[in-house]
Amino acid sequence: MSSVMRTLAVPAAALVLLTAAAREDGEMRGYTAESAKIERNWEAKFRAIPEPGRMREALRRLSARPHHVGSPYGKDNAEWLRDQFRSYGWDANIEEFQVLFPTPKERLLEMVAPVKFTAKLEEPPLPQDPTSGQKSEQLPSYNAYSADGDVTAPLVYANYGVPADYDELERRGISVKGAIVIVRYGGSWRGIKPKVAYEHGAVGCLIYSDPKDDGYSQGEVYPNGPFRPKDGVQRGSVMDMPVYPGDPLTPGVGATKDAVRLDRKDATTIMKIPVLPISYGDAQPLLAAMTGLVAPEGWRGSLPITYRLGPGPARVHLKLAFDWSLKPIYDVIAKIPGSQYPDEWVVRGNHHDGWVNGAEDPLSGLVPELEEARAMGELMKQGWKPKRTLVYAAWDGEEPALLGSTEWVETHAKELAQKAVLYFNSDGNGRGFFGVGGSHTLERFIGDVQKDVIDPETKLTVWKRSQAQAIASGDRKARGEARDRADLRIEALGSGSDFSPFLQHAGVPTLNGGFGGEDGGGIYHSIYDSFAWYTRFSDTSFVYGRALAQTVGSTVMRMADADLLPFEFGNLAETVQGYTAELKELHDNVASRIAETNRQIDDGIFAATNDPQNPLKAPKSEPLAPALNFAPLDNADGSLTRAASRYEKAYGAAIAAGADPMTFARFNEIVARADQALLDDKGLPKRPWYKHLLYAPGLYTGYGVKTMPGAREAIEQKSWAEADIEIGRIAAAVQRETELVNRATDVLEKKVRVQP
Repeated sequence: MSSVMRTLAVPAAALVLLTAAAREDGEMRGYTAESAKIERNWEAKFRAIPEPGRMREALRRLSARPHHVGSPYGKDNAEWLRDQFRSYGWDANIEEFQVLFPTPKERLLEMVAPVKFTAKLEEPPLPQDPTSGQKSEQLPSYNAYSADGDVTAPLVYANYGVPADYDELERRGISVKGAIVIVRYGGSWRGIKPKVAYEHGAVGCLIYSDPKDDGYSQGEVYPNGPFRPKDGVQRGSVMDMPVYPGDPLTPGVGATKDAVRLDRKDATTIMKIPVLPISYGDAQPLLAAMTGLVAPEGWRGSLPITYRLGPGPARVHLKLAFDWSLKPIYDVIAKIPGSQYPDEWVVRGNHHDGWVNGAEDPLSGLVPELEEARAMGELMKQGWKPKRTLVYAAWDGEEPALLGSTEWVETHAKELAQKAVLYFNSDGNGRGFFGVGGSHTLERFIGDVQKDVIDPETKLTVWKRSQAQAIASGDRKARGEARDRADLRIEALGSGSDFSPFLQHAGVPTLNGGFGGEDGGGIYHSIYDSFAWYTRFSDTSFVYGRALAQTVGSTVMRMADADLLPFEFGNLAETVQGYTAELKELHDNVASRIAETNRQIDDGIFAATNDPQNPLKAPKSEPLAPALNFAPLDNADGSLTRAASRYEKAYGAAIAAGADPMTFARFNEIVARADQALLDDKGLPKRPWYKHLLYAPGLYTGYGVKTMPGAREAIEQKSWAEADIEIGRIAAAVQRETELVNRATDVLEKKVRVQP
């Protein structure tokens, strides 16, 4: 019997009692002693309710057919989800938007020289996977928001297709101007690859999954194992979401039926060249036909070929055409009104659309959300009512461009600014450790929740297992912090899921989390992301689905019922100091590289070479990097640290003194705006939709986060005047945060005597 099965044999009530006993006498942040006892009792009852079997059957139902944007089963799923929420006692409805979502009309990829080859562009159905054969309902493999195009050009291999790869090609005298670039998945978000190719003059882009990164080098391929087979293809959007996500025709406003829309030619986030994803089965003949320089060692994948850079003699014909019509999307929004603070919202979401059947992405994260809602409905029958309004969402259109969440946030922006106190996102779920990122004001709070949930395999708390994993796998600094720091660090959020509009545009305090790390696989965005795959290779017994429901549901309840909202600013201040130190180090490193390169050029070390196997151009010298003025940011960091310390004393004293509804309400109204203080209405350089000055996706990383992004990217791009301006803007935002913390502290200190 596996460890999972042994866990299932432990009665759920026993686990609840063990957890409650372990934390019975402990403090609960944001709660008076009396309130904490009541809350612990309700949370213990809640965590006993979610059932793995129910999640399994919900996943089977939701993933039974393809359910992409605009599909009949996508709408059917939305209506079923709405009805499920209603059956649990929630007020549930569907909000519809009209969005631009292109689907393929024509796809052709053929090599015309030196030999003829036509790519299959097909994922074959497998008898072991019943839903893989639903071809008439499946979206074919393609990249959404690619341009239409009909181009024939030589191939150039550009590794992962990130800016540094083009620098390497240029050093070797290779241009992609007028070429079709072939790149492999990895190294950045897929939409960065054609963006950078276009900026360097390419006329088309092919993106393939190399088996070194995503295939047989990782292990047995599907159906014998979980990894990507040779004909598997990763679909996905290539819209320039680091500029803005959501409907490309309605930036900044909800894509309602009557919204004013841009002409498609004016939508800056639609890709400018044709782009197509292909399998490594289709990529191998193209790469094998290329000649030219042998690719650098780090650029070589695992195909049985010699990787070469080109160009030539391989020439490729790429032809793509799309249906650019508007499609409906269906956001399912369910609510329980708050009993004391109905105008304060705790929002929780996971999307319901998939590229095909989408069992792992996203439905494995949605079925725990359903169980949370059902469990809360059961608690309401027993007399529980959340103090704050709960808003549970099942978003549509996440896969193409965060469509459902972005359009909903833009439509309800004023309400969210006034009412939202938390957004908690999940997007799929697996087996292993709980990973979480988000607003650092919530770092302590989410850690405390993890200490109350039992990991189903180890029977440690979720927090303890995460701590053990950090100690086992982190570097020296991370291991030390995991042992000695009171709170486990949470990640900063970039993009890639529905949290982005909440945090980075609207300034809603945000968390994003799920279990994973022990369930590797390679069926992402393919027809093989199915119920059959998930129940063989991921959370096969749905015990981690139950753990996710327990963790997120407990988080939602605890935020909803808190006397004082559980924000903590000491960890934020420490994090801001760390980001500042990183900026200084980045500036020093860039300055040192410029100076050293200039010295070597002067000394003749970087002379050009004519070696036909490794020709190199000599770099040009650059102006030296000027000093930057970090003093405003240092001063703001120090002020926030001092304010956070004063805040904690007042917070603890207020909780110890007992409930004071009027004081607590005034305090909560202030601290709920903590992330809004870090926004700037002007937004980030080159992308004003992103307004948060601490967290954003990188302009050339996509999903990957850039912290203090305005200054960080200006330093990386050697835009020194802009870097100085951005440092000042960030310092002003940190100072606004300090003022907010001081105002909240003043409210508490007026009612409670705080010892200095």
